[in-house]
Amino acid sequence: MNHSLHSADRSTHLKIVVVALVAGIAVTAFGIAARTTGDEGQTATAQVVKAGKPVVVTSSNGSIVR
Repeated sequence: MNHSLHSADRSTHLKIVVVALVAGIAVTAFGIAARTTGDEGQTATAQVVKAGKPVVVTSSNGSIVR
């Protein structure tokens, strides 16, 4: 068994590549399966928020040092 990637033979490198490929496919499949479906007929609606009158916020419990 090779404990270093530098001294590993060709079959060990192939095993690492295959495991990484399978893990990547599994993560991709999980991501696709976790997606919510049913968004075909829905459209996004924007809500308009208009600004009101200006508001002044003050606090009288702080001390002012000049």
